[in-house]
Amino acid sequence: MNSEGAGIAASGRPAVEQGAIYRGHAPCKPRTGTVDGEFVSIEGERFYRISNYDLMPPFFMSIVSHSDHWMFISSNGALTAGRKNPENALFPYVSVDKIHDSHGITGGKTLFLVEKEQCIYLWEPLSYACDGLYDIERNLYKNIPANKLLFEEKNHDLGLTFQTTWTTTERFGFARRSTLVSHGNSARARVLDGIQNLLPYGTDRMLQSERSNLLDAYKKSELLPDCGLGLFLLSSIPVDRPEPSEALSATTVWSTGLENARYLLSSQQTDRFRRGESIESEIDIRAQRGAYFISAELDLASRELHEWFVVAEVEQGPAEVALLRQQLGNKEALREMLVEDVAIGTTQLRQIVAEADGLQASADEMSAGRHFSNVLFNVMRGGAFADGYQVSTADLIDFVAAHNREVRGAHQAFFESLPASVDVTALLTKARATGEPDVTRLCHEYLPLYFSRRHGDPSRPWNHFSINVKGPNGGQALNYEGNWRDIFQNWEALLVSYPEFTTSVISKFVNASTLDGYNPYRITRNGIDWETEDPADPWSFIGYWGDHQIIYLLKLLEISRRFQPGELERMLLAKEFAYANVPYRLKPFENLVQDPHRTIDFDDELEAVIEARVKEVGADGRLVWNGDGKVRRASLLEKLLVSVLTKFSNF
Repeated sequence: MNSEGAGIAASGRPAVEQGAIYRGHAPCKPRTGTVDGEFVSIEGERFYRISNYDLMPPFFMSIVSHSDHWMFISSNGALTAGRKNPENALFPYVSVDKIHDSHGITGGKTLFLVEKEQCIYLWEPLSYACDGLYDIERNLYKNIPANKLLFEEKNHDLGLTFQTTWTTTERFGFARRSTLVSHGNSARARVLDGIQNLLPYGTDRMLQSERSNLLDAYKKSELLPDCGLGLFLLSSIPVDRPEPSEALSATTVWSTGLENARYLLSSQQTDRFRRGESIESEIDIRAQRGAYFISAELDLASRELHEWFVVAEVEQGPAEVALLRQQLGNKEALREMLVEDVAIGTTQLRQIVAEADGLQASADEMSAGRHFSNVLFNVMRGGAFADGYQVSTADLIDFVAAHNREVRGAHQAFFESLPASVDVTALLTKARATGEPDVTRLCHEYLPLYFSRRHGDPSRPWNHFSINVKGPNGGQALNYEGNWRDIFQNWEALLVSYPEFTTSVISKFVNASTLDGYNPYRITRNGIDWETEDPADPWSFIGYWGDHQIIYLLKLLEISRRFQPGELERMLLAKEFAYANVPYRLKPFENLVQDPHRTIDFDDELEAVIEARVKEVGADGRLVWNGDGKVRRASLLEKLLVSVLTKFSNF
């Protein structure tokens, strides 16, 4: 390849050299655009566009879905993505700084050799490699539901515009749609496009972060030439034990839209392509980082658009691979199914937000878009109610059994008397009518939420997440989890749309507070959780909080007073609440004065008693029990007084 600027005549135009590959026009071209933002319509859908986004420092974004996809992506195109949790990663799950640094290494990659005026130009859109070589404009678009992210580069020298869009599809995984359009004369180009640094199935966080070089040695990538399906596997799952550890699932990648394509399973031949040399399809690659590239010839008339897709999915077993291979026999039909499934996912995501009153019709489009985003991320953290005010009796029974098997067994007749679906207000009325405080407490605490997950943001590596939106049979799973002070913020906002669940959220709140007026680390569907300290880990520490209790609870009580007249007065004296039994012990005042940095002792003996009780009865084992072998009961008034007295004593 000629060096940059070689072959340039005095006129500033390339001097033709047979077979040479040129990178732009000399001299180096500075960027003159300004960063700006506005809403635009693309194919009937509203997007927010940041013009000349690459003139800003790289910034971080998340692409969401109605299902269990996760994707975190830098504005420079580098990313991490997968399903459910980091153990099902499509690309390495690393911290934000490393994602920014992996530009050109991880994620999408596109190269063009463009024939123009008897010259061949190497163009790498969206890459730092071509900065200053062409008169370009780069724009970034994100749709309102936040499940599509479109990168665009307009090359004014070559008269071409390249766009690539990341999105998600429940049926097929992650889709990368690319388009090339000529906005000048007709054009001819060779393209090499795809994704790189793919992970095979079976790659957990430890392998990704601490044993990545060893992991590379176990990788194998295979192509099914008849359909262009790439399989990315481990020869075996790396373990240091003398036992079989087979990898029976694969990451799959396929494409549609480019005819007579050649396929690469690694990045080894990208430099050959840059030099204009021929490349050969790769069928079997071992001990190399996986990639999936397609290469083809494109002829474009003026204003003609050429479109193609690269689609990847994790954890595909033999049956899924066989079905996909069969579907690839009709790529046009498969493309239509893909496009339809993306549209279905967008509709379902909007439906989730609509259920929490996230849709607005306003002349202020920025405010309406911001409100949609706020509600979306609120329900992603705290969850959304699955069926309005309706409660599934079967799921309620599962919840009660998980918390207290004794209560479930002793009151089986009550639970079986309920209809298959019951209104939450009717349920709580029926529960109180039994006169059984534990039945009332558990029915009050039940929250039929779905779509909830923890942070998952790679900038917070301590927030290990798992997006549990599917049950064992593939149906909707009702589940939630979050840090205590985070999730109640989300529920406070959600209750404005669902005020009849206010009593349930208040119950969950106060039942998670302790006898000494503090609260544990995490709230989940299956009770509470607390931290344990690992002396060998400097990031491990006990967290015991009470700093947000008053204001959080006050807001919940205000919602109850506003929407449920009389309910707050009823709860004040009703002994239907409990105390969390966190095995922390506050040190005496003298010890606090002596060392204010070490204020808590961990009670190992109490934790052993608690865990034994959990195994015996369920999650209620983490509550305070009385001498009669029952959960200790308290009124709301008592719980409020404990919080107030704690604050006064601290003061």
